[in-house]
Amino acid sequence: MRTPTRIPDRPPNPYDELASLADPEETLEEIPVPVGVPHDPAAGADDDTCASPGPDEDDPLGLGLKYEDQEERPGEEDAWSPPDHRRARRSRSRRRRRRLSAVPRAAKLLFAVVACAAFLALADRCAVMYAEKKAQQTLQRQLHLEAAPQVDIHGFPFLTQVFAKRLSRVDVTVPDVAADRVSLAKVKASARDVRLTGNLPTDVRGAVIGNLDGEVLLAFDDLNRELGASQVRFSDHGDNSIRAVGKLSVAGEELRVRAQARLRRDGDRGISTDIDGMSVDIPRVATYRPGKDKGLVLHRETAERISRDAARAKALLSVPAVAERLGVPQKAVALALRDEDRLHEITGAPRFVERLMGVNLVDVVVDHPWLLKRIGIDPKLVTALMGLRPPELSDRLSLSFQLPKQAKDLHLRHVTVERDGIRADLTGVELPIGKGR
Repeated sequence: MRTPTRIPDRPPNPYDELASLADPEETLEEIPVPVGVPHDPAAGADDDTCASPGPDEDDPLGLGLKYEDQEERPGEEDAWSPPDHRRARRSRSRRRRRRLSAVPRAAKLLFAVVACAAFLALADRCAVMYAEKKAQQTLQRQLHLEAAPQVDIHGFPFLTQVFAKRLSRVDVTVPDVAADRVSLAKVKASARDVRLTGNLPTDVRGAVIGNLDGEVLLAFDDLNRELGASQVRFSDHGDNSIRAVGKLSVAGEELRVRAQARLRRDGDRGISTDIDGMSVDIPRVATYRPGKDKGLVLHRETAERISRDAARAKALLSVPAVAERLGVPQKAVALALRDEDRLHEITGAPRFVERLMGVNLVDVVVDHPWLLKRIGIDPKLVTALMGLRPPELSDRLSLSFQLPKQAKDLHLRHVTVERDGIRADLTGVELPIGKGR
């Protein structure tokens, strides 16, 4: 096959055949020009055929496509341009104004009132927080507190109370208030009818509390920590009393001291204790109770050891006062001292240990000092114990505190003992704060 020597400039246009099929007698004006085939003015009106159409700006692809509405055909003046966002925003704004214009006037007024009320409430709360902060600083400075107290101002609205110079209620919580040897764990008070002084609302100089009610707590944990140097621990003993447990060094021995402390108000500003029921324990040996009703009784360990040791049992029974308190007749004692079998019958009885633990040996020790050594007790230790005076022990176990001098107008009422510590009611009237007067 021979390679073509001439390549046409462009492919034949299908619309040429359609033009050739047109009626030759019709004038050029009557011949419909195919869509996409432009008329060539140089060919003349008498040409039987139309020139091959070239590229047309209306149909650049030569497919005979045309806009249905020529007026809507885009031109150079309708060329693409970036969207106008400002115009879109203005349009949305106009639509929003139209929607708002449709809202009833009463609803608009209600919305305005609610917004204004919310703003005023927010401003009122901000004023409350500012006033609470200033009150905390004033109380901390006036009472010389280590930590700032917590102040809660009640009542709404607050600003109207300020302009009236009278607050309905203010709650105050003060932690760790120094009170004599110890510190109060917490002081809670509710002040009512608080009258403000100064040029309000910008210059508040102080206040006068018309009526104050509250309570103070003296926690046992704080007492045990702060009085740790005296090695005394306090706890609830029931019946509105306190159990005091401490340590005491006597004759080189570390002894345990117990006591029952009953609370009493010291005037109307302090609390103190009355100590009774004191006892000093010699570990695994005996317990000594000083005071008017002195007593020295053996522990179970010592009583059982005596019942098993014939020599110690004979030493006790040889003292008539001890044998009498044990309920052993003199004839049986005489037989027991000569016959160990009869001695074992007495000391081996089930109730012998219990009876021996109930015998008070104070007067026996005084009259027969040798007996302590014979039954295995250090005489020097017991002698030192019996030389202790109850006031000295009471001072070691006593508890007291006073309200701070800065709160001179406060008074204590109704002292009670609870599981976590000592509570007392707090009252006061016409109490000045800052430059309240």
